[in-house]
Amino acid sequence: MRFKFDVKKSNKLKQDKRRGIDLKEVQEIWSHYHYIDYRSDDPEQYRAIGWVKGTLYSVIYEIREDEEGEYNHLVTLWKSTKQEIELYESYIQR
Repeated sequence: MRFKFDVKKSNKLKQDKRRGIDLKEVQEIWSHYHYIDYRSDDPEQYRAIGWVKGTLYSVIYEIREDEEGEYNHLVTLWKSTKQEIELYESYIQR
């Protein structure tokens, strides 16, 4: 699985004390059980919820394509909200 993202935006997210990680680190979500749903259709975006360094995070991403094929373009991230934590837990308990 390939990932791409805006490096400047990633650095800003890392420096934001409310987030504390960057878009490279959040790729860990795909290494564990995670929940994915559809976020919007213009552009087509998805939300993934999963664990990164012992904390549940949510990340917005788009599936894009280049000459090598499909990749996940990471847009933004945040620590999961209480509602997102409940959604993740109900999904994982299935």
